[in-house]
Amino acid sequence: MILVGIDVAKDKHDCFIMNSDGEILAKSFSFPNNKEGLNFLYEKIRAVSNASDKIKVGLEATGHYSYNLLGFLLNKGLPTFVINPLHTNLYRKSLSLRKTKTDKVDSRTIAMMLLSEISLKSYSDTSYHNEELKSLSRYRFTKVQERAKLKTSISRLVQILFPELEKLVPTLHMASVYRLLEEYPSASHIASAHLTKLANMLQEASKGRYGKEKAIEIRDTARNSIGSVMPAKSLELKHTIKLIHELNLEIMEIDSEIKKMMDEIASPITTIPGIGCNMGAMIISEIGDFSRFSSPDKILAYSGFSPSIYQSGKLDNCYAHMEKRGSRYLRYALFNAAQKACIWDKTFAEYLSKKRAEGKHYFVALSHVVKKLVRVIFHLERTGQPYLMAT
Repeated sequence: MILVGIDVAKDKHDCFIMNSDGEILAKSFSFPNNKEGLNFLYEKIRAVSNASDKIKVGLEATGHYSYNLLGFLLNKGLPTFVINPLHTNLYRKSLSLRKTKTDKVDSRTIAMMLLSEISLKSYSDTSYHNEELKSLSRYRFTKVQERAKLKTSISRLVQILFPELEKLVPTLHMASVYRLLEEYPSASHIASAHLTKLANMLQEASKGRYGKEKAIEIRDTARNSIGSVMPAKSLELKHTIKLIHELNLEIMEIDSEIKKMMDEIASPITTIPGIGCNMGAMIISEIGDFSRFSSPDKILAYSGFSPSIYQSGKLDNCYAHMEKRGSRYLRYALFNAAQKACIWDKTFAEYLSKKRAEGKHYFVALSHVVKKLVRVIFHLERTGQPYLMAT
């Protein structure tokens, strides 16, 4: 068996090749992170191996730096193993007490891990495409956060320009209010607006919900408003609303792409009440290959939901705290999915009530719901069965 260890970097990679007998086939060498460099690596691997040799390629999970290399290796049909940097660090320390860490040492360490770690699972095309779904889900998460910050800015600006408006509408963040503020970005603008034009605009933007009566109410309130006349803030308000419109379109486009991928995957996770396409996509893409985990507890540990307990001698940590290691995106998705499941599904709602009745704080009780939810998701993904609601 041929074992290839690669230490990944931005501009160049280091590689070490050995066989399963421990014989060094190629001492550590570097190759550039470009097409010529990747082809050189492939030729080097083929030069030291026979057609009958099994080949294992290992590299650390280094985010986007390894993405193109990983895609190249998979396209060439080479079984590739992506290793957690924490594991390689611990393995390197176990080999020597010396604090030696170089790219050449790392590539050799990775090759030796391929020889000794029989539990490693190779990266598949499915795993590679799963990265696409993960990238989309994380990108959407970022866009939604950006939009939330902009909405906070709108609330702040309205408090300066027309503070009374908030009491006249269910929420500031609705299409008719945004249209109103785009046309009349302050109380002084609304106060001087033509009533018929204002009423027609509100009726159109609200799809008939608001008409002349609401227009009169808003204009009269604006005429008695304590809102400041600040052209700079009015301009900022108009631009902020424009940015939100653009973000809405971007999020819709992302949602469309996520739906296409989820339709291809046909995951049963979306059969759980409260878990829609986007939330389901984030959960399964962050978890990845479910066969990597032997139990739901492993997924909880991976997401950082398992309790952290410290005990040594007479020192005993009385309270177990959530580790909060692992993917923050997965923790966010599981936590929100658990909340939604408690709203839409009787079984989860009763389980939350049971934990609350035991005297647990709401968020502690909800963390127990998360554990139950993970057990359900694990079962559905491993069996392919849909979720059956209790009658």
